[in-house]
Amino acid sequence: MSRSSPYIVFAVSDGTGTTAERVTRAALTQFPQDVEVRRIGEVRTVEQVREVVQEAAHARALIVHTLVSPDLRQAMFEEGRRHHVHTLDLMGPLLERLSDLLGTPPLAQPGLYRLEDFNRRIEAVDFALRHDDGRNAEELVHAEIVLVGVSRTGKTPLSVYLAYRGWLVGNVPIVLGVNTPAVLSRLSPERVIGLTVDPVRLAQLRQARVRRISQLVSDYADLHHVRAEVVYALDLFHRHGWRVVDMTSKPVEEAAAEVVALVTGRSLEQRE
Repeated sequence: MSRSSPYIVFAVSDGTGTTAERVTRAALTQFPQDVEVRRIGEVRTVEQVREVVQEAAHARALIVHTLVSPDLRQAMFEEGRRHHVHTLDLMGPLLERLSDLLGTPPLAQPGLYRLEDFNRRIEAVDFALRHDDGRNAEELVHAEIVLVGVSRTGKTPLSVYLAYRGWLVGNVPIVLGVNTPAVLSRLSPERVIGLTVDPVRLAQLRQARVRRISQLVSDYADLHHVRAEVVYALDLFHRHGWRVVDMTSKPVEEAAAEVVALVTGRSLEQRE
């Protein structure tokens, strides 16, 4: 088989394959060699995976893939080993880390986001990480949603989940007796959402954290102190006109839908 380059990479996906191709080409800019990239999309069965791997073996190609189905990723791994084809899973490790962080399994459905949304989501996740726990607070004027709440009310995982769905989100901790950043008073109350958790449940969450981090202050998980913090935060929310979401035993996806409905008056899916 004649070809212009001795090096070939198959960019494989159960969607269009555009993301796998773009990531591969971005990485290849760091190398002077000429490499042919072949995009192979809509790979949605184990039999298709076998065919792709066999073709890659014949072409002596590397496979880079963004398969979201666990079964297809496993099949790609096994078939690659069987045919001595190197395979690189771009999506699997990220899905696993996000699942650990968010406490929910991925949907494993290909094609859930459009290509034009890709850069928006990357920007949103970066924004959430740069504005986590009150960092760079003055930049929160650019946020679409700002989450506020005392420690362990779920601000960070909810911020990341909303960011992954394309929202520019920051979060700010509420500390008993400590003034909140001045920027919050300049934001429309509709953009700020207060998070609360039942004090007994919150004390349990903090006790688990204390067992992992011994440097925390002694009253951090004390139920009386926790109750005082929750009351202080709720009073603050009321005075500023911030709507409240109760995070007690609430899955992150349900909380996210509630936040978006409060901020926009529409469902989380309508943004997408």
